[in-house]
Amino acid sequence: MNEIATALAAGSVVPYLGPGLLEQDGENPVPATFEKLAGRLSARVTVPFKIRANMTATAQYIENFKHRKTLVAVMSEIFREPVAPSALHSYFASLPNLPLLVDTWYDAAVQAALADRKNWGQIQGVSRAEHRDQWVKYYRADGAETVADQAMEWETVLYKPFGSIAPAANFIVSDSDFVEVLTEIDIQTPIPPRVQALRSGRGFLFVGCHFRNQLERAYARQTMKRSSPGPHWAVLPGELTRNEIKFLEEQNIQRLDITPADFIAAW
Repeated sequence: MNEIATALAAGSVVPYLGPGLLEQDGENPVPATFEKLAGRLSARVTVPFKIRANMTATAQYIENFKHRKTLVAVMSEIFREPVAPSALHSYFASLPNLPLLVDTWYDAAVQAALADRKNWGQIQGVSRAEHRDQWVKYYRADGAETVADQAMEWETVLYKPFGSIAPAANFIVSDSDFVEVLTEIDIQTPIPPRVQALRSGRGFLFVGCHFRNQLERAYARQTMKRSSPGPHWAVLPGELTRNEIKFLEEQNIQRLDITPADFIAAW
C-alpha cells in the first residue's frame, strides 16, 4: 500500500475507475452494473426477454426499433439525477499531482468531485451514430465544448471513454457503438492522443472495476497499452472468474483482495 500511496502522490499512477465505486457509500439513484442498466433500459422500453439482461443488446434494440434519439433520451433520464462523489472519488480528485483520471461509467460523480480543482477538463467518447467523423469530444471544466489543443494545457485530464451524462449526454452503449470502437481500438485510433501521451511511463490503479466480460477487458487493456510495464494494481474483492485471473496475470496487475471502502480506510 505504501508503494501505491507514493505513486499516487507523485502522479505516476493513473486511477482507472469503474461503476463499482457508486456502491461504496450505499444505494445510488443510478444503476452501477451492466446488468442493472440493462434492466433499467428494458423497464422503459419493451425488449425481447432473451436480451433484457444484456446492456449493449438492449440498447441496440431500442436504437433499431425506437430510434437513436429515444435511446439517448432514456439514458439521459436514467442518469439525470446527480450522484454524490464517494470518498474515493473525492480522494482521487484531491491528489496534488493528477495528470490523468479514467472513469468508465456514465454518471458525473467524478466531475462533481473535480469541481473545485483548477485547470482541468474532460475528454469523452462519443457515438459514431451521432458524430460520424469523431471518436471523442473535449469539454472545459465549465462544461463548454472546446478543441483538442486545449487539452494540452490542462493539468488534469478526465477521460470518460464510454461518454457521460454531463455536460452533453454522450453515450457509447449499444452494440454498434462498441463495435465501432473495438474495431479500431487495437490500433489505438479511438483513444485520444493526449490520453496516449499521459499514460506513457505510468502505472494504473483499477478501483470499482471488474474484468468479467470481453468489453471490460478490452477497454482496460487498450487504455493501458504502451504505459508502464508495471506494476499495476486492482482493488478487486471476492471470487474472480478464470478470465479475470488470466487477465490480471497477462497485464501484470497485482490484485488487492479488499473492498474500495477498505482501500480508502487504509489511507
